[in-house]
Amino acid sequence: MASRSTITTTAGEPPTESLAEPSAGRGAGGRSGGRSRDGGAARVQVPAGLLGALRARGAAGLAAGLAAGAVAGCGIPAFGGSGESDTGTGAPVPSGAAAECPRVGPPPASSGRDLRAMWIATVGNIDWPKNPRASADEQKKQYVRLLDTAAAMHMNAVFVQIRPNSDAFYPSPYEPWSQWITGTQGKDPGYDVLAFMLKEAHARNLEFHAWFNPYRVSRQDDLKKLSPKSPARQHPDWTRKYGGGLWYDPGLPQVRDLVTNAVLDVVRKYDIDAVHFDDYFYPYPEGGEFPDAATHKTYGAGMSKGDWRRANVNTLVQSLSKRIHDAKPWVRFGISPFGVWRNKSTDPAGSPTSALQSHDDIYADTRTWIKKGWLDYVTPQLYWPIGDPRADYAKLVAWWAAQVKGTRVQLTIGQAAYRVGENATWRNPAELSRHLTLNAKYPQVRGDVFFSASDIAANRRGFAARIRADHYARPALRPVVEGRGGAAPPAVQNTSAAPADGGQGGDGVKDVKAVKGLKVTWRASEGAASYAVYRVDGKGPACAAVRPADLIADVRGGGIVDPSAKPGRTYTYYVTALDRLGHQSGPARGATATAPQG
Repeated sequence: MASRSTITTTAGEPPTESLAEPSAGRGAGGRSGGRSRDGGAARVQVPAGLLGALRARGAAGLAAGLAAGAVAGCGIPAFGGSGESDTGTGAPVPSGAAAECPRVGPPPASSGRDLRAMWIATVGNIDWPKNPRASADEQKKQYVRLLDTAAAMHMNAVFVQIRPNSDAFYPSPYEPWSQWITGTQGKDPGYDVLAFMLKEAHARNLEFHAWFNPYRVSRQDDLKKLSPKSPARQHPDWTRKYGGGLWYDPGLPQVRDLVTNAVLDVVRKYDIDAVHFDDYFYPYPEGGEFPDAATHKTYGAGMSKGDWRRANVNTLVQSLSKRIHDAKPWVRFGISPFGVWRNKSTDPAGSPTSALQSHDDIYADTRTWIKKGWLDYVTPQLYWPIGDPRADYAKLVAWWAAQVKGTRVQLTIGQAAYRVGENATWRNPAELSRHLTLNAKYPQVRGDVFFSASDIAANRRGFAARIRADHYARPALRPVVEGRGGAAPPAVQNTSAAPADGGQGGDGVKDVKAVKGLKVTWRASEGAASYAVYRVDGKGPACAAVRPADLIADVRGGGIVDPSAKPGRTYTYYVTALDRLGHQSGPARGATATAPQG
């Protein structure tokens, strides 16, 4: 992992950010472009980051939305929970109800859809919580600030690490509380951290991808330093020492059962949107052989050690995919592997690269997972620049696009925000923006995930603001998830628009008292997870097709306040309903209003 930046605030003073100089990546023969380990670094003070920069630019009413404390997907305050009727619009529209505009359908499912996300790493307190000994209130404020950053970027998902080291950010019957919350493994933080994180993310209509590390136990190798409640402490024969840390042996059925039980416990108890693994399977080579010879002898069944190791990981991936979808068909399963499966010099089906190979070095056969359909999405970590002689970003995007073509596996790209400023290439603030421009050439690429949240917030060299200006100027709906059921909800009804009254008079507005503009409400739709709001200038027709370019919000609620409506200007608003897998209804009848002067 790269060194991260920290955000500190003092009461009554504007935020400042303490930025750790990023550590260099590994050499060409190793994990070049991948996440490097944490290291000490000199700290320098830089101006307030992304939120401050966007406030200064007055981006799309963002400052007003943030001031209201009710950012909802794109800096536009929302009110009313999903399916709530506290806006006075009546009970939700039932399935089968006649649509107000029956001849107008939704935009094409592929039009303007884009997953936009960032990883929030908890291991080593990389992103959150920055201080494990801070009070629960302070930790919560830090987390909310990260979500506000995601919303300010017009992101629509967060990938949050909840099981970093065979431990948990939630009360688990299998594993102890994580040391990264309180500083002591097994110590109860006094609140259900995952429940809090989920609630805050969903309030902003950010999808929550629960990030698990399957096999990693500890970054140190002394079992006695683990909580007595740790499965590794209770079953030391499940663990192996390697690279200065402790790992579970993936070849043991007991380990597979533990990982499966830990994941399914969360799937069943919490309203997560996806289960997410990153690139850590068998450990990256660090000199010497991973000590699993005895396990191979017992369970290898005549296979070579490499084939057996790949089979162990494949069995976990295949089994988990089935078990997750059996429990909740709508919960997705995705993995973010190392960016190179195999080099073409090793395998004709490989990529034109000369880098570490996940298939051979960490026994992650990512191409098989795609071809077998075990994943809902794959997010390869393409942490190299365009033109890198060992692993060219442009060539790797093309290779991964070819792998998912013709499958239902969605491709999103892992982007190395942490590398910005690292060397001459990465000092160009436009490098990552160039990546997204290149991605647009491939219809198989359905979005991007940035490592990591602290780097987005730090906005080094203005790279994050550049991405927002070049690619994320407007919000976007998430791609439709195919093959997991679901259907478009009934269209909403009774859309209305009027000058906002600041939340007075018991109209159901929540936390938007400081916001002025136009208030848009509608009658909720049965089974809807969120509502897309489109705005056009002037008085539009009663029934009209909506365009992705006119989207201003995607919210979980019964209404919005649009603070960017200019005084004296007239607008028409159209609303559609979406289920949690992105299936979209047609728009309801539009509502027209004029923003008040002054």
